[in-house]
This record gives sequence, C-alpha cells and structure tokens, in this order.
Amino acid sequence: MKYITFGQDQDQVSQVILGTMNLTQLSFQEADTFLKEALEEGINFWDTADCYADGGSEERLGEVFAANPGLREKVFLQSKCGIRNVDGVKLFDFSAEHILNAVDASLERLKTESLDCLLLHRPDVLMEPEEIADAFRILHKTGKVRNFGVSNMNPAMIRRLQKYTKYKLEANQIQMSCAFSPMFDAALHVNMQTDSGIMREGGVMEYCAENDLAVQAWSPLRYGFFDGIFLGDPKFEKLNEVLERIAGEQNVTPTAVALAWILRYPARMQAVIGTTKVSRMRESVPATEVTLDRRQWYEIYQAAGNDLP
Repeated sequence: MKYITFGQDQDQVSQVILGTMNLTQLSFQEADTFLKEALEEGINFWDTADCYADGGSEERLGEVFAANPGLREKVFLQSKCGIRNVDGVKLFDFSAEHILNAVDASLERLKTESLDCLLLHRPDVLMEPEEIADAFRILHKTGKVRNFGVSNMNPAMIRRLQKYTKYKLEANQIQMSCAFSPMFDAALHVNMQTDSGIMREGGVMEYCAENDLAVQAWSPLRYGFFDGIFLGDPKFEKLNEVLERIAGEQNVTPTAVALAWILRYPARMQAVIGTTKVSRMRESVPATEVTLDRRQWYEIYQAAGNDLP
C-alpha cells in the first residue's frame, strides 16, 4: 500500500479508501472482521456519510469502534453531510445549522469524539459560503472536525467556498473510472467540435492538481451513474481484454489495473472502493504498486470506448 499526506497535520493515509456505503449489508461480526482485515491490508482511510443507509453505515462503524478499544485511533475517519430528505423532498443543505447538527449526529452514531475529515456532500447551489465558514470554524474550534473538503464540486464552487473559509479544502470526491471519464474527455478534446470536447466539470482535475486537493474517485469500477460494474461485463469486451492482458503482465488482477489507471493521474489521487467482499478488497490493494506507462493508460482509455482527436 502506498500513502499520501493529507490535511493540516500531514497524516499518512492510504491511496485506497474503504467506502462503507454498503456496510449494513454485513452483520456486526462480518463487518468487524472485514474492517480489521482492511486495516491489516494497509487501508487506514475509511469513508462514510450520514445518508448511507439513513445513518446505518455510521452506526455499524460505531458498533465496531465501541467493541474494539483503540481501533478508532488507527484509522483516518471521514464522513459527509448535506444530502437530506425533508417531507419526501430530496434536497442539499449546507446551512450552518444543518452542518452542525449533522456532525453531532454523526459523532454519536460513530461512537467517536471527532472526524478526521468532513466533506460537504454534493453541491448546494443555495449555499452561503460565509455561513459554511462559520460552521467550519465552530467544528474546528471545538475539536469535532480536523479537516474539511467537498464532493462533486466544480472549480468555481470550490473557489467561492475557499474564499471565505480559512481552512484549506483538502479533497474533492468525484465519480471517476476508466469507463466514466468526462473530466479527461474534455481535456483530450480541447477546441474540438465534438461532444467529447464539451467541458462539463470546469477543468476539475487540473484545478485540484494545481491547488493540491486530493481527488477521491468514487465508483472506480462502475460505468454510468451506478449503472453497473464494467469488470466482466460483455458490453465492455475490449476493455476487459486489455485489463486482463495488462493484469497478467503485472501479475495482479484486472481490479488492480482499473484502479491503477485512476491513480496514474499526476495529482494526489485516491480511489474509494465500496466493496464488502474481502477478496475484492484484497485485489484492490496492489493497485498502488502498479505504474501504468503512457501506452497502457491511453490503450485502456480507448478500449473503454473513447477516442482521441
């Protein structure tokens, strides 16, 4: 496992992040075993959110922390807030009141006194940056949150928020895989009159690299928006052929190669795996030791159905 520095205290955190959205699919005992094995494999960065299973993911993590004194101190714990359902209406809420209440509720479910990082979960276009900055100040001053970041935000949104908060935004969690790469499509088709040349995300990868935000790629093995996993899918026959060939050359699995494709981008990259299977989790770890050359990276990109000018 390779690590990157993260946050104000320069913590050493794993490039592979354990996403726990589906943790409630496991019993307490299964989750206890799975989480310990992840840590044993070197995955010390665990990610959750208050909306995952309506708080159930955080509750299951909290049960494991409570049953294993000292475990919490061994992991870098990140949660997210902002997605709500009010009287049947889905909305995004970055009001100071909601952020503060959400963090308190998360800490209670997680059976911990603090988060190592809090991300704002998706963009709230009604956000008032001054209000968010005040919430961040209170959370940091009271020791409830050490670091802050965002998810699924474009550069303009991040700049607007960063202008008002004194705490550096440390990460942007965005969807990315070799079968879902609009952020690369636009960069590779600059000034082309094609659909691929349309910049939908404002140059988010370049912005994060320039401003030293960690890019946390979620759904790194999926295509579309939760459409499915491309590994072994006959719709991606060519991609799977290439991944399998390179995996054989590197003595790893196609899972590791697919994740290595993400980590190859020259920035502070992380991949969020959402599996609850020990085998898939173990297959993911070697990705940090695989370095794809340019030919391999571009071959994978095109095998996924993309083209170059």
